[in-house]
Amino acid sequence: MADNAATCTCEAVPESELLSRLEGVIAEYREKPGALIPVLQIAQGIFGYLPEVALKRIAVGLDKPFSEVAGVVSFYSFFSTQPRGRHLVRVCLGTACYVRGGKQVLDGLKAKLGCDVGQTTADRNFTLEVARCFGACGLAPAMMIDDDVHQRVKPARLQAILDRYAAEPGDVQPIPGGE
Repeated sequence: MADNAATCTCEAVPESELLSRLEGVIAEYREKPGALIPVLQIAQGIFGYLPEVALKRIAVGLDKPFSEVAGVVSFYSFFSTQPRGRHLVRVCLGTACYVRGGKQVLDGLKAKLGCDVGQTTADRNFTLEVARCFGACGLAPAMMIDDDVHQRVKPARLQAILDRYAAEPGDVQPIPGGE
């Protein structure tokens, strides 16, 4: 399944081809019990998010009411019905992170990225979200970009962290002198 959930290439591939890929996934999972969530995960990997046209195809293809498909998508925070950026930025606002400056980190990110929580930057490079706990309380405040945990984040260092991810995909640069 990981191969099917590759990074979104939706800007380079016509929607008709993406829908064709989705049809193949639906055909593969159609008779399997519990197929809805895996199909949604793969579809999100194909499109980079879950557009309404994909949700409708999934509902018809798996013989499920659209309301059930849409309900699952809205219930799980992993799913998004809005285009997402190449990089997912999540700021921890659990108790330890909040007390140690997580809110200031979030405010700094909002200002630097020019978007609010749940939104994507105009260049589609970053999507900003919050989380309640990364389990890194001793390293607070913490934030994640994709799968990278950044610890003891200071608002003054946010631009250096973001700059690492502003390069081409797969080109994440180390920060000189650490974070």
